[in-house]
Amino acid sequence: MSGQKFGVAGVTALIIGHFSGMLDLIALPVWVGALVERYGFSPQQAGALATLFLVGAVVASALVAPRFNRMNQRLAATLGFGVAAAAFLLASTQAGFIPLALLHLVAGLSVGVALSMVHGTMGHAANPHRLIALAGIALGLLAIILLAVIPQLLIARGGPVLFQVFAGIMAVATISSALLFRNPVSGAEHQRRPFSRATWLTIFGISIMTFNQAMVFSFVEVIGKTRGFSPDSVLAVLIALGFVNFILPSPLAAFLQTRVSATLVTQIGPAVQAVLAVIVTSATIFTLWAPAAAVFVSIQIFTHTFAFGRLAKLDPTGRAVAATPAMLMVGAALGPIVGGALGQNLGYSALGVAAVVVGIISIGFFTKAKSA
Repeated sequence: MSGQKFGVAGVTALIIGHFSGMLDLIALPVWVGALVERYGFSPQQAGALATLFLVGAVVASALVAPRFNRMNQRLAATLGFGVAAAAFLLASTQAGFIPLALLHLVAGLSVGVALSMVHGTMGHAANPHRLIALAGIALGLLAIILLAVIPQLLIARGGPVLFQVFAGIMAVATISSALLFRNPVSGAEHQRRPFSRATWLTIFGISIMTFNQAMVFSFVEVIGKTRGFSPDSVLAVLIALGFVNFILPSPLAAFLQTRVSATLVTQIGPAVQAVLAVIVTSATIFTLWAPAAAVFVSIQIFTHTFAFGRLAKLDPTGRAVAATPAMLMVGAALGPIVGGALGQNLGYSALGVAAVVVGIISIGFFTKAKSA
């Protein structure tokens, strides 16, 4: 790692870029829920639209991450967030599946480019683990605001407000990138070389874990209402989830950075996630379902913080962490549509069974990475 210091302004731009680009991580339930309830799409169609956004991000990130050190990161981030803002604003004027599908794809491609610049630059910081943890705290704060406000706005103003909010967030990221973003210094150490086996195995492990999260979390709101819980109760859980994400995973990950092995965390994380997935998808008692749903996302955030710091050490060029959108969203891209298909055809409890199988596979990759 280069150990570069970006100053308050540069760090602010990176944090804003992170929580804007990682919007899907916290907004999937209200995103998919709004597409089902406000636009009249089936769960599978709604999942497909979210998947198109994620596929776009994966493709873009996979293309630009290997070229990270040869790009103008500030310009790419600014343009990426700017195009995403325009795409979401235009989406707020559409109601048909085809135009919304196209705009989801364009927004995803744009965010993928911008977010790769943000994460690659974070990888050049003096302490990437702590910086991504700080960005995670900001993401948790945004989750509190979005999960509390968006459902109310949807009731008051209808489906289009969802995309107007997304456009506003991307516009803020555009401005902060243009004014505050600082490009990392690229030195002789940043020569192109293949990723190590441990790097690839860690990438696969976090991608599969993210698939599990997206498959289940995309339908938390829908599952809650299907179980007969009142809309107000489900909304309260989503708000609680935001507070948990803000208070628990990132601060805890920062505190435990030098106290707990990153490889141990990456092995335990998928197991805890799978147990919670079974509860979220199967529980019919609210007092059991609510706590599991509220802490579900925090497991992914906590585990990914350690995985990010480990990848920054394994690959000092910044290319591995620049591919963070690809490694996270390639799993998340398939999650909503697979979850929708399973829920629609076999019932939502089938998602819990699938989550256990996928969790075992993720643990396998992380375990192999430890000994590679």
